[in-house]
Amino acid sequence: MERSGSLLQEAKAGLSRSEDDLKKTIYSSPIDGVVTSLPVHVGEQMVPGIQNSPGSYLMTVADMSAVTAEVRVDESDVINVQSGQPTEVTIDAYPDSTFRGTVSEIGTTALLRSTGQTTAQVTTGSQEAKDFKVVITLEKPPAGVRPGLSASAKITTATRHKALSIPLQALTIRRQADIDAAEKTHKGKKDKKEAAAAATEQAQDSLAAASATGAAAVPTAAGNPESKKEIQGVFVVQNGRAHFRPVKTGITGVTDIEITAGLQEGDEIVTGSYQVLRQLKHLARVRKAKDEANRPPS
Repeated sequence: MERSGSLLQEAKAGLSRSEDDLKKTIYSSPIDGVVTSLPVHVGEQMVPGIQNSPGSYLMTVADMSAVTAEVRVDESDVINVQSGQPTEVTIDAYPDSTFRGTVSEIGTTALLRSTGQTTAQVTTGSQEAKDFKVVITLEKPPAGVRPGLSASAKITTATRHKALSIPLQALTIRRQADIDAAEKTHKGKKDKKEAAAAATEQAQDSLAAASATGAAAVPTAAGNPESKKEIQGVFVVQNGRAHFRPVKTGITGVTDIEITAGLQEGDEIVTGSYQVLRQLKHLARVRKAKDEANRPPS
């Protein structure tokens, strides 16, 4: 009896060990989700992780009930991004659909645009443009969406009602010296025309007046520090000429920018390509595009 009892206990111990080994072959996921990555196959041997060597990855389980999009925001714009702001997300796999979401996380470390590394990982200084990671949580993710899909987002950082706005391409920059020079040149030409008109009545006196006027237009403000100051503004059309007018701006949209001071509703401004506005001078003569198109051939 003692012999059979010891054999029974030994068999129970072996069964308990086998059951324990069987339990260790089954791993339960801590979350409910979908297997999005399965890098191993049946029959492969897996290596457990130790202190200085990471273990093998069996699979990746993703909780698809909450879908987020990670986007990069330029360093000049991230200061306006705050948690909870509404967004519109476009997923490349769903080109005809736009999904609403909210900003749920804003990165605190800058990422280099070329390599994606954080500035903390770079040992040397860099003047390269940087981005910040912003996480957006989708409100109603589409069915069948998978991790890794490419997406882009538009974040609404501010809203203005009944705001005065102009196209972004109408905004330009000029130096104070260029504006002053254009003013003097225009004044000199105007004075010369007036002097030439008076020449029919007083020839000798008109020539002296024109000479004096021309001399008055020569001095420049080369030594004045204000002459090198750059001013942001737009060109307003008045009497057929483009007058440069400084403006103050507010929030910036995708195609328009808010004007808080310097313009009034109904002002006619000059807009066009960057090259055209860069070459346009203060007080230069301009024509409307439709007038140019209807102009008879010369």
